[in-house]
Amino acid sequence: MNLADKIRTIPDFPKEGIQFKDITTLLKDPESYQEAINQIAQRYQEVEIDYVVGIEARGFLVGSPLALELNKGFIPVRKQGKLPGDIIKTEYDLEYGSNTLELHKDAIEDGDKILVVDDLLATGGTVKATLDLIEELGGEVVEVAFLMELANLDGRERLKDYEVFSLIID
Repeated sequence: MNLADKIRTIPDFPKEGIQFKDITTLLKDPESYQEAINQIAQRYQEVEIDYVVGIEARGFLVGSPLALELNKGFIPVRKQGKLPGDIIKTEYDLEYGSNTLELHKDAIEDGDKILVVDDLLATGGTVKATLDLIEELGGEVVEVAFLMELANLDGRERLKDYEVFSLIID
């Protein structure tokens, strides 16, 4: 099964010049969705991981089922104002704007081994902000995994200090 064929491109979204990779076409096909999760999970079956961290919002769609498949807990990294209680936060730049991410202060403890998951690696700004939050709490990033990577945007360069896995590279 070619999973890349299940992802459509929406031109000029959210603004002119952006070629948006829409994973909803893959998600609506249960066989493809399950296959994507299975292929990513297979990579981590024998890897020591304490938690899977998913990045709002599409990272939840990959990270949550992956955490269940690996029998690990899931930790959400949310956009500003979505988490109750004590949080840490960081501001970062996107390819078309800026944003703030938050994480509960008690979500990760010193030495926890973390697999970070998101749907797409573009420029790497969102995931790098997430890695900074995890490390601020003492977490150890085992690897960063993506359903898809846009290789021409050089996001891997921003993540050069980390192990990176992408199921689909475009």
